[in-house]
Amino acid sequence: MNQALTQVPAVPLHIGGKHHASTSTEWRDVVNPATQEIVARVPFSTPDEVNLAVATAKEAFKTWRNTPLAARMRIMLKYQHLIRENIVALAELITREHGKTLPDAEGEVMRGLEVVEHACSIATLQLGEIAENAANGVDVYNIYQPLGVGAGITAFNFPVMLPCFMFPIAIACGNTFVLKPSEQDPSSTMYLVELMYQAGLPAGVLNVVHGGADVVNMLCDHPDIKAVSFIGSTHVGTHVYRRASESGKRAQSMMGAKNHCVVLADANKEQAINNLIGAAFGAAGQRCMANSVVVLVGEARSWLPEIVARSQALKVGPGSDREADLGPMVSKAAMQRAEKLIQAGVDEGAQLLLDGRGHKVAGYEGGNFMGPTIFSKVEASNSVYTQEIFGPAMCVVETDTLDQAIAFINANPNGNGTSIFTSSGWAGRKFQNEIDVGQVGINVAIPVPVAYFSFTGSRASKLGDLGPNGKQALYFWTQTKTVTARWFAPDDGGSGVNTTISMK
Repeated sequence: MNQALTQVPAVPLHIGGKHHASTSTEWRDVVNPATQEIVARVPFSTPDEVNLAVATAKEAFKTWRNTPLAARMRIMLKYQHLIRENIVALAELITREHGKTLPDAEGEVMRGLEVVEHACSIATLQLGEIAENAANGVDVYNIYQPLGVGAGITAFNFPVMLPCFMFPIAIACGNTFVLKPSEQDPSSTMYLVELMYQAGLPAGVLNVVHGGADVVNMLCDHPDIKAVSFIGSTHVGTHVYRRASESGKRAQSMMGAKNHCVVLADANKEQAINNLIGAAFGAAGQRCMANSVVVLVGEARSWLPEIVARSQALKVGPGSDREADLGPMVSKAAMQRAEKLIQAGVDEGAQLLLDGRGHKVAGYEGGNFMGPTIFSKVEASNSVYTQEIFGPAMCVVETDTLDQAIAFINANPNGNGTSIFTSSGWAGRKFQNEIDVGQVGINVAIPVPVAYFSFTGSRASKLGDLGPNGKQALYFWTQTKTVTARWFAPDDGGSGVNTTISMK
């Protein structure tokens, strides 16, 4: 092995409550996207390692499922405290491997922390329901029991928040878990897992494997895994949902998007422009909830030159620079894909008002930097509209009326999120009622709900009836058992045989 590589830390697996060195012969470099420095190496787990992780989780489930609710809650309370103490350390790991700015990374940790805080309420969340005397002397009640071993597969763009969308609630409900984080930026996820064990989680309840398609397929197929949660691209998410479902598992896939931000001329101009720019270009556009399409309605068209000017003024730099507005893209391949789509937009006739390709940052000339990019005159058939660029690129569409804007958005197959900026309560209410998108923001550009509400993307952006967070997460990670019970008095001889379906 190259001497330089021997000095790069190897990312371990986490099995049975401790680090587990992989024996894999297939490894991937984890690269700082601002400097191209190799900061870690991650293994692609072997089949034996995946099987060991699942078997460990299955064994741990035997005792964890019966751990009292209050005991699980206390672990979660300790966990949220540890995350809060380590926000800066987690953010630094995110920035080093993903590239997003430190303030943005710290914000990501806080959004993940919200879910953990929600999981701290498990003692009241997991209460059942009872109907006394549903029939003569008969009580009927529901109880919410854990499923068994759950699995989570997460994308690179939120290496702390997305795992928090999965394992805290699943574990709090009494399940055990096998997590496969993104191989592009796994270190912050691993630190998150280590903190979970510092909080007192019993060995084997949470396990981590790494890898690509082969590992994903094993998790989808494994007979001892009862549910699979996925967040990532539409292509992979569709595959995961189908394969896991065909294997008899409960599955949910949160997938791709093309989110729209509608701007009416009666909106607060300063607030609207600042918010839509931040939503489009923050994290270099690498958010599934990024508002990458701006729909200017009526006289709001006149705001376009100011939108371009303010976007052009954003500072591009390494994520470690707290003055930077957006950092690098996660990889050379991601940047090249975005550049290819931008060129396709030009070739197809969209008007390129601001071109961020080829952006160089002094001292970081090798970084994967792209500046804000803006297209106008975008048609629904253009590649920059039909495909998720997942980079700092904004498409601007113009309509005469709110009705036209709503119709345009509803014609898009995706339904992850959308927003409207207006000072009219009537317009806001009309928009929320008529728009066919699962998550709606009114004067909120990125409408990711707080953790005690469920993530409710829709249409092509989501597969599965139940989403992460909120009540839906509780229902996804538990099975409902209904008990119908009657207790006879010792001297009750009954009233003979009942051959009907009615209760007597």
